[in-house]
Amino acid sequence: MMQPLSVRTAGFTDSVIRRMTRISNQYNAVNLSQGFPDFDPPAALTAVLADLAATGPHQYALTWGAQDFRQALAEKQSRLMGFEIDPETEIVVTCGSTEAMMCAMTTVCNLGDKVIVFSPFYENYGADAILSGAEPIYVPLHPPEFNFRQNELEAAFAQKPKALILCNPGNPTGKVFTRAELAFIAQLAEKHDTYIITDEVYEHILYAPHVHTYFASLPGMRARTLSCSSLSKTYSITGWRLGYIIAPPEVTETARKVHDFLTVGAAAPLQAAAVTALRFEQHYYDELTSVYTAKRKLFLDGLRAIGLPFAEPQGAYYVMADISEFDCASDLAFCEKLAEHVGVGAVPGSSFFREDVQNMIRFHFAKKEETLIEALNRLESIRSKMRS
Repeated sequence: MMQPLSVRTAGFTDSVIRRMTRISNQYNAVNLSQGFPDFDPPAALTAVLADLAATGPHQYALTWGAQDFRQALAEKQSRLMGFEIDPETEIVVTCGSTEAMMCAMTTVCNLGDKVIVFSPFYENYGADAILSGAEPIYVPLHPPEFNFRQNELEAAFAQKPKALILCNPGNPTGKVFTRAELAFIAQLAEKHDTYIITDEVYEHILYAPHVHTYFASLPGMRARTLSCSSLSKTYSITGWRLGYIIAPPEVTETARKVHDFLTVGAAAPLQAAAVTALRFEQHYYDELTSVYTAKRKLFLDGLRAIGLPFAEPQGAYYVMADISEFDCASDLAFCEKLAEHVGVGAVPGSSFFREDVQNMIRFHFAKKEETLIEALNRLESIRSKMRS
């Protein structure tokens, strides 16, 4: 008998999101589960990458990020976040925002520290806390608006957490935290000396009248915020795996060491190509908003016509739909049957909630118009096929 494997991994499964992609592929379903586009990145970006295939760079970039990438990123984010970011001391380039979050958690947390996680949450956060040796404190976001209750958050902070994870705009809910909500979190973070680790990958995907406030831009919060994000969603390059952490120099110094031993560095030619995207003018981001606003309207109008209730997203490109009317053993069983019999892939809501929630599933709408129309056409048969 061999020795048992790591105990800390026993508390979570494989990614249900990625599992649903495999199930969607198995049944040739329209994959509205894992959140990646089926359309191309900007042509200007892929053209540069094609040229770099011949010219390079093909070897390691500087561990914490190529200098030109960090410079372009610092210029862009300084403009957006409202303060000057030093590309030499305040940026760590990572292999996607997934590594950025894991790196940030490991940088901040010691074994036994507590970390606040809002529920529902992107499934990696609970695993990140456990892998970094921390204990999650889950605070519910209450549907349909997915707001937190101040007394519940205060009770969580009273447990003296080392950090709070803040996904804004939110996955899976599409929630955009208001400035007042963020100010309340900031007040508690200051009172209890808590770090804030943000996941802001959907910072450019918002729906009027909602606006994104960078937590680090709030008064006094820059010093205690590790701002994590990536290029994946903004430029439709989820497979490039380019993420980053922006934090004060004393935090970045440790994060760079953690990152070095996690992955060494992000892909050099992809960093070189992505400089082009980081220097896009404002009209690119305006057009991105316009494109996703149209996709959102098309998909939500379709769900309304079908009569499937949902919580209206304020940002990102996800929508939580209510399946209470259907009799199914579990939401996972529902999603498996949905892929097989209806031909549409979705993610069971239970994979995002700490609470026992079995009546919600998550779709995403980062797809071509014709893909969304095909998915909606298939969903028209949801009642006949899911009840047979």
